[in-house]
Amino acid sequence: MRRLIPLMAAAVLLAACSTTPDKPAEDGGVETAASKPFFARHKGAHRVMIDEPPQDNGTLGEPETQHPPENYKPPVPAAFAALPGWDEAQLVPAVSAMRKSCLKFKEGAADAPLSGSAPWAGSVLDWMPACEALDVVRDEDSARAVIHALFRPVEIESPDGESRFTGYFEPVYEARMQPEGDFTEPVPGVPSDLIAESSSKVYQRLSNGSRRPYPTRAEITKAGVRALAYAHPGDVFFLQIQGSGKLHFPDGSVRKASFAAHNAQPFKSTANWLLKRGWITRGQSNMQGIRDWMDRATDAQVREAMNANPRFVFFNLEPADDESGPVGAMGVPLTPFGSIAIDRSYNPMGVPVFVQTSAPGLGGDWSGLLIAQDTGGAIKGPVRGDIYFGTGYEAGQRAGTMNAPGRMWVLLPRAVADRMGGVEAFAGLGAEPVAP
Repeated sequence: MRRLIPLMAAAVLLAACSTTPDKPAEDGGVETAASKPFFARHKGAHRVMIDEPPQDNGTLGEPETQHPPENYKPPVPAAFAALPGWDEAQLVPAVSAMRKSCLKFKEGAADAPLSGSAPWAGSVLDWMPACEALDVVRDEDSARAVIHALFRPVEIESPDGESRFTGYFEPVYEARMQPEGDFTEPVPGVPSDLIAESSSKVYQRLSNGSRRPYPTRAEITKAGVRALAYAHPGDVFFLQIQGSGKLHFPDGSVRKASFAAHNAQPFKSTANWLLKRGWITRGQSNMQGIRDWMDRATDAQVREAMNANPRFVFFNLEPADDESGPVGAMGVPLTPFGSIAIDRSYNPMGVPVFVQTSAPGLGGDWSGLLIAQDTGGAIKGPVRGDIYFGTGYEAGQRAGTMNAPGRMWVLLPRAVADRMGGVEAFAGLGAEPVAP
């Protein structure tokens, strides 16, 4: 009972803070920092992916969509009791990840909306009481008690009925500081002539002062790059596809290759290019299959295959340790099985997301609570997510098994959910605190 007192106090505080945020500036007015959606103002490193390209991200500018999409479909209130697998789901990793979101929330103006494209998510102020209540979470029981006391689920639905959930991970590659043996491909640093105005507007500054769209992979490779380190050509190629990773050196040190910029050229699938030429089979059209092909192909064939994808990614080299994960688009380190990448054109960043899906790497049917802390160019649609599995080979093997439909709910503070039409019918269903 003693541990329930702060939960009840937090619930009361949440109700007291349920004021409507100030209305954003009207068209033609002056938009202040407070009225601008919070996560349109913050930047973060790019996510990593197994088989899909890093494209739009928080590093190169603000998201271009800051209003509900044309096919917007409002979330549907639900009860905790209706969430498949809710009672058995692990919640502590998500709570750990949510604390990182809360630190980001506190950087924003209190009346700033969390999202321009998902106005139903409320303001920073609406989320503060729930964030404070996370301090009392010590285990699964107390996590469930806090969430039941302060949140209500709303289901995200797709207008076309489409849904898909995949997995991604942070790779670790062997590297050298100088070219040596098979370690011949430079890990490219950001060139001094690159001008990035947004994720889609990237230019090359020419010697005469003019500029042009940044060159393709083939042109960049031919001209040469500033090398941060050296690795196997195939590993550098996949590092660029994934967007970030860790480099392991012979002296035992580990450095983090973090996404810094890209050339804004379109991403084209190397797997499809190889399939069309009959150089790999459909069963080999994954990362390992392509890497195996590179090991037996000629240098010229490997270069031709890589150049078929004109997208080129540049990196920063940073200190790393075994504990810290890659930084997602929200600007916080990702938590294994606690973070998920979503499409922020439809859903808010930084919030709890409950997912029901399946994958061999998850042991079959799976339900879990995750925090929306990342985005990705291939993560498109309202019911679309990419679950972060962690770092290294085993995480990659498990993540690579995941590609299935599913369902998705966002957990909103009660004060926010209460402003949504139809929520009253669900107010008492599965929402009572559970004694730890």
